[in-house]
Amino acid sequence: MGELENKQVLDEMEDSIRTVGVLTSGGDAPGMNAAIRAVVRTALSHGLKVRGIRKGYHGLLKEEIIDLSARDVSDTIQRGGTILQTARCKSMRTTEGQQKAAAICKKYGIDALVVIGGDGSFAGAQQLANYGVKTIGLPGTIDLDIACTEYTIGFDTAVNTAMEAIDKVRDTSTSHERCSIIEVMGRDAGYLALWCGIANGAERILLPEEKENFDEAALIQDIMANKRRGKKNYIIINAEGVGDTINLAKRIEEATGIETRATILGHMQRGGSPTCKDRVYASTMGAMAVEMLIAGKYNRVVGYKEGEFVDYDINEALSMKKKISNHQYEISKVLAL
Repeated sequence: MGELENKQVLDEMEDSIRTVGVLTSGGDAPGMNAAIRAVVRTALSHGLKVRGIRKGYHGLLKEEIIDLSARDVSDTIQRGGTILQTARCKSMRTTEGQQKAAAICKKYGIDALVVIGGDGSFAGAQQLANYGVKTIGLPGTIDLDIACTEYTIGFDTAVNTAMEAIDKVRDTSTSHERCSIIEVMGRDAGYLALWCGIANGAERILLPEEKENFDEAALIQDIMANKRRGKKNYIIINAEGVGDTINLAKRIEEATGIETRATILGHMQRGGSPTCKDRVYASTMGAMAVEMLIAGKYNRVVGYKEGEFVDYDINEALSMKKKISNHQYEISKVLAL
């Protein structure tokens, strides 16, 4: 064998994937287990080893690493949360933490890492890529706030959970002729609030993206006008990024004389068995991540755009910006008349 051929063989051996690691990071989301299962079984079907990392980057730095078999992910696709558990990790924002994480991957023979989480999780994967760890990011967040994709694992389940809860609140609100303010999650993004507002027929949606334009006096006038027209309830969907739900309810009741109740749905939106969409899309993304690694594509983020599963360079993905749909927001106002 010539020197050039020998070098090519060595390069191929160095680039080949033998062991794939998988972790979930940041907030949990329904469908994460489906993605884990798909990563494990797709990798095993190609003769690769799989190592699960418990508690995200925090667990990686603590070396909480386990081997995963096909049986380990049996009976998990229908379960909410994440069987690998998750945590936030400030140390991964430091150079020292990033270098340590990369060294631990090398120590355990992890040639490539599939990271399931949001933008913060992808930032960690981006840094690991800079230290030679091959990475693939899968968008897992109920907030739908990742710019490179129209779908994120967990959003569909969370928005349906919230929608069903809000329907129940409307029933009791109508019975008592109340005004109800219901706070949904989403951090600084208003997608859950917007979708619920349209799906539940809310009279008003308060979005973080529109926070500066919020006119409380106009809202109170509208509540009074609705009462004069004979409307028996008034539903306000408030995004977590706007907040102040309890105090706003008190101010509305004082100004209108209408009994006003605040309901904060909270972390129930993260839990529960994932919908069919979250199971199928998460499974597709998990399998796609492994297939990309085998094909020599890495340091990428998987997304969903215009009906197709796509992938982006991780640096490009993190540089993208996402805005709420003004068209959908205007539609919600028209439908609330």
